[in-house]
Amino acid sequence: METAKTAVAISCPLSCTIVETNQAVQNNIDVVIQDPYGEGWLFKMAVAQPFVKGDLMDETAYQAYLKTIAE
Repeated sequence: METAKTAVAISCPLSCTIVETNQAVQNNIDVVIQDPYGEGWLFKMAVAQPFVKGDLMDETAYQAYLKTIAE
């Protein structure tokens, strides 16, 4: 995702395909700031293979993982 000031990578813990993007956000990034949980959605995706909730990291494990890749 790019803004006037920066570019940010959006990563996904799933194998998926983007099936739709939000044209309103592409035209005006302020939509994300004004309504991030409503009209400010970025994309819709189709998950390639199902996952079990326990397969994903919780917040503590993710924070620890981030520290390992930042080193």
